[in-house]
Amino acid sequence: MRAFTLLVAAAFTAFATPAFADGLVENVNGITLDKDGKVIRFSAILIDKEGKVSQLLTSKEKAPKQLDFRHDGRGLTMLPGLIDAHGHVMGLGFAALTLDLSATNSLEEAQAAIKAYAAKYPDRRWIVGRGWNQEKWGLGRFPTAADLDAVVADRPVWLERVDGHAGWANSRAMEISGVTTASKSPPGGRIEIEGGKPSGIFVDAASELVTKHIPAPKPAERDLALAEAQKALLSVGVTSIADMGTTIEDWQSYRRAGDAGWLSVRIFGYAGGIDNMVAIAGPRPTPWLYDDKLRLGGVKLYLDGALGSRGAWLKKPYADAPGQTGLSFLASAEIRNLMVRASMDRFQTAVHAIGDAANADAIGAVEDLAETYTGDRRWRIEHVQIVDPVDLPRLANHGIIASMQPVHQTSDRKMAEVRLGPDRLAGAYAWNSILKAGGKLAFGSDTPVESPNPFMGFAAAITREDEKGEPFGGWMPAERVSREQALAGFTIGAAYAAFAEGRVGSLTAGHRADFILVDTDPLLATPAQIRATIVKEAWVGGRPVFNRENKNETAKPGETESR
Repeated sequence: MRAFTLLVAAAFTAFATPAFADGLVENVNGITLDKDGKVIRFSAILIDKEGKVSQLLTSKEKAPKQLDFRHDGRGLTMLPGLIDAHGHVMGLGFAALTLDLSATNSLEEAQAAIKAYAAKYPDRRWIVGRGWNQEKWGLGRFPTAADLDAVVADRPVWLERVDGHAGWANSRAMEISGVTTASKSPPGGRIEIEGGKPSGIFVDAASELVTKHIPAPKPAERDLALAEAQKALLSVGVTSIADMGTTIEDWQSYRRAGDAGWLSVRIFGYAGGIDNMVAIAGPRPTPWLYDDKLRLGGVKLYLDGALGSRGAWLKKPYADAPGQTGLSFLASAEIRNLMVRASMDRFQTAVHAIGDAANADAIGAVEDLAETYTGDRRWRIEHVQIVDPVDLPRLANHGIIASMQPVHQTSDRKMAEVRLGPDRLAGAYAWNSILKAGGKLAFGSDTPVESPNPFMGFAAAITREDEKGEPFGGWMPAERVSREQALAGFTIGAAYAAFAEGRVGSLTAGHRADFILVDTDPLLATPAQIRATIVKEAWVGGRPVFNRENKNETAKPGETESR
């Protein structure tokens, strides 16, 4: 236990921060957007005692002489703290604490990593991790329980696919879970069968057959995961994140961090289903807590799975699996009933939809409900990856927000071509078409499915090219967006999507002074330079929470920030 306590203590080093005070951060290449997306450049920022922006200054304007603190920005570029419009905070944290297979390039590499991890942690009852991707491995099939048994047979192993929509179990895990040849696939899920018996792959809802037997993390372990997530987010310039699928246990960890003074990243919570929504917030969205650092304002609902596991719900069968159209988790009446339940109590709905059939149904649900549930609802659809071109104009109706992740396009390009075929790609990852149709975009990463680094997403959004610059000129380049639109997606667009536009997303007067200092100007740099951007400092509410050079970060779990 002492070793675990020391690990928690090591997760963060306390940052000696000033109390809220009138201050100046000067000598910066400042960039922000106003509410209309217009670029504002400045050289200094004045911060008031509430940790809000009071004024932006140009090089021709003089700063007040009576200040409580001055900070030299050293000529670095200042941007608003970037906002991830769709991520999984605790998933990111636990990914840092468990087995990560995302860097493996073959089944053999994954097996070696699993074997080494099991040897390193001989006392762990379950080997748990995520990140495998059979498409990246070029395996041509799903991995099997036998592939796992070859390296770990004495303990149960459960590894989630990179997209979180499939799991890989060894024989011991299936034995503990009671999975046999007689087991049936549940609604919204699929047990993969090979040779007449479960292969070890469980898609979407079928995963619960195994996961319900994995010991739940303890509160202290959850707090450590939150600490790791905050470190990871701040180090890449993310100061706010929409947490998609917040559970009551997640919320309790966020509240413990807020109460103890070490919650630094702003978390916009979207409950994982109606039950968690009610358990966390009760009859209405929570107020903003801890100086606007935490709120539960909406609910996340699932309509389908993901392309990689062939769980995305399509209008026509998969090109590489003619007998399959994916998984519809909820009937049309069911998704509408759940959206009604949330909307009655003013909760915002965020519907996961990846396939074109799922997106058409999600749009239709909004159209059905919008006349009854009027006002500023900001209906969200998450991912919006594959849309039938005939449905694209409908995304502009009723203020629908397309919450999308640019890095999915570069990661999924080749796989999407195989899954859909060349004739069904016109509405794939169609950012520019959505904007041209009058729709609204909010950009995120879906971390830990992808890296939380928003600069990777920024570069993908403006190029439609991957890190290698492929394909040259971009994949379906007409769907690129401008640099200003990309910046908006990670700032004012993401803030608007979470009803937070009056608080964060812009460094104009009255907003929280959340900003980052970086070594690159994303409006002028090359895509390669943007991807390589280094975050030097991050400030939240006018106070420093991350400094790369000094290795200083936010307060650690159990330690209150200095006031």
